[in-house]
Amino acid sequence: MENNLIVKQFEDKPLAHYSYAILSGKEIVLVDPQRDPKIYYDFARRYDAKIVGVIETHPHADFTSSHKEIHKETGATIYVSQMVKADYPHKGFDEGDKIKMANGVSLNAINTPGHSPDSICIVLNDNGKDKYVFTGDTLFIGDCGRPDLRESAGAMQAKREELAGQMYHSLRDKLMKLDDDVIVYPAHGAGTLCGKALSSDDSSTIGKEKKTNWSMQEMSKEDFIKEITSDQPFIPDYFGYNVAVNKGGAYEFQPSISKVKFWGPVKSKADLKGLDQNIVIIDTRSADLFKEGHLPNSINLMDGNKFETWLGSIVAPDEPFYLAAEDQDTLETLVRRTAKIAYEGRIKAAFVLEYGNETSPAFDKNTFENNPNAWTILDIRNPSEVATGKFFEHAINIPLNELRKRVDEIPTDKPIMVHCAGGYRSAAGSSIVEMNIGGTKVVDLSEAVKDYAAKELV
Repeated sequence: MENNLIVKQFEDKPLAHYSYAILSGKEIVLVDPQRDPKIYYDFARRYDAKIVGVIETHPHADFTSSHKEIHKETGATIYVSQMVKADYPHKGFDEGDKIKMANGVSLNAINTPGHSPDSICIVLNDNGKDKYVFTGDTLFIGDCGRPDLRESAGAMQAKREELAGQMYHSLRDKLMKLDDDVIVYPAHGAGTLCGKALSSDDSSTIGKEKKTNWSMQEMSKEDFIKEITSDQPFIPDYFGYNVAVNKGGAYEFQPSISKVKFWGPVKSKADLKGLDQNIVIIDTRSADLFKEGHLPNSINLMDGNKFETWLGSIVAPDEPFYLAAEDQDTLETLVRRTAKIAYEGRIKAAFVLEYGNETSPAFDKNTFENNPNAWTILDIRNPSEVATGKFFEHAINIPLNELRKRVDEIPTDKPIMVHCAGGYRSAAGSSIVEMNIGGTKVVDLSEAVKDYAAKELV
């Protein structure tokens, strides 16, 4: 603590998202808050302080922010670049604008287009000394923000090559000119799809990034554009939707999830009264339980660390779905996690599942290895993963996020074995194939893939 200045970082691990509370005196300004605002209210109560401002560095694609809800609850001013053309009450926050806080602390905006045309960074100045820079999705630890998310989303749209060129200048003309000891606080860490090579560190300094971050090294603009526009991760379906939600401001978190309809436990066929068989079921139970018994039209998207990302990659933003879990506590938690990407309104109903009239075959190693050529092998890893090496020479590659749209490309003259890199995605992938291809055996290689990953090609 210095001059009663506290900067608190909050981490949402499944989305690799960092948000911040800046406390000076008895006032708090938040930066890029997550969907559920409770943690920020708890922080304010702990220090008997008032939230007076919320800064959005840009309209986020990968998560839904609570900025509008916090404004309605606390009266805090929302600060955002005028280029966002935000549809909620706000104050423009662009180059030269500042927020004055107690004890000589100010927050200064700098426009840093590149990840998006309307991106800003915020420099915290403490009595004449720049101490921190909150970089949003412009500068990450070890990387910078991808430039290909705003080609068809947001009030301002731009081609990736144009944004890549802007990023080159934002890094060099703005951020690299800050003092080397300025602490860098980004909006994301390793695991986000908003960049491709992030460090697991949650903070850094400008000086360290200038030495170690590839995007801040000496290179031509042309070489920078070529590097940043190549080998980026896939773009989930929900990204454009979340940009729009954040531009308008999401519904209040608790009232919104309270509207989700919960059914009693499904223990038999009789409990399925009212189930619309044309609506997909997201079955979050373990792969073993799913294979022992599940309902038709089900996708086995297990409760895991990347549940939100894969839900938004497999299910379209305008598609209704049922949500099923092994127990009530897990079900309620997953409803809250679904709301982090503003999908809670698409849940037709949520229920605990203890019954299933369909089964899936388990992987039999001997059967497979006795005649591997008798199988169609489907590799659902991302292209960048496949580029590092195949596990099976003749495997077909269709990434999981594209599988529902491309399932007709899969040959059906042989039994189908589905694999990913560790077993989580293949549970979802095999269930998608199984529900769309009738009459052909579909097997999930699951965690047994690890037995083949280090071997010669089969």
